[in-house]
Amino acid sequence: MDVRVWVDATRRNYRALSQFGIGILGYLWNSVFVTILTIVGTIMLGTLAGYGFSRFRFPGKNVIFVMILATLMIPFQAILVPLFLILNRLSLTNSLIGLSLVYIICQLPFGIFMMRNAFDSVPQEIEEAALVDGCGPFGAMRRVMLPIVAPGIVTVVMFAFLAAWNEFLAALILLGSQEKFTLPIMLLSAQSGVYGTVNWGALQAGVTITMLPAAALFLILQRYYIAGLASGAVKA
Repeated sequence: MDVRVWVDATRRNYRALSQFGIGILGYLWNSVFVTILTIVGTIMLGTLAGYGFSRFRFPGKNVIFVMILATLMIPFQAILVPLFLILNRLSLTNSLIGLSLVYIICQLPFGIFMMRNAFDSVPQEIEEAALVDGCGPFGAMRRVMLPIVAPGIVTVVMFAFLAAWNEFLAALILLGSQEKFTLPIMLLSAQSGVYGTVNWGALQAGVTITMLPAAALFLILQRYYIAGLASGAVKA
């Protein structure tokens, strides 16, 4: 194939995406917004809960932790309708914030599990030394513990990113307006050509745009990601 023909076809595919709906940049921003909220919410809640389960003693701690882990066995599709009804009551359907809350709820059990085990792998003496030097529990966590458990945090970030960036079913059900669509829903809508044919060129262009951020993030953070899986998945 002539290079110029290939370049022209590629340009047409990306131009078709830019002219669809609010444009590819608008849908890209929706996915970025939802993904950032999911990562921030999962990290904040998962880190605090994991630290609490690791370092504090309170009645029913092990039972509560097992109950949290048990939610990982519940299929996401089984709770989608109750979540939809709850979000509808809160007027958060067709909302990127509401979609982010659903993703955070689904990612929290894994995030808590990883962060609890990551904190468990840190010797208690390190935290005790920080407390002796005048740090409170949260000061010790922020200044001493968080840098040590950074690989575990990166692992949770990677899982939260991939879950929010690629998720399709919840976004399809919860988002009704085209201007709120994320990239996976946009690709479903943009793939249709004339008379029901599939516009493979535009679809592959959209897949490339969707794939690049995930590949780049993994290449940048893979060292911490692998270390986090090794240290956080098994107690020391």
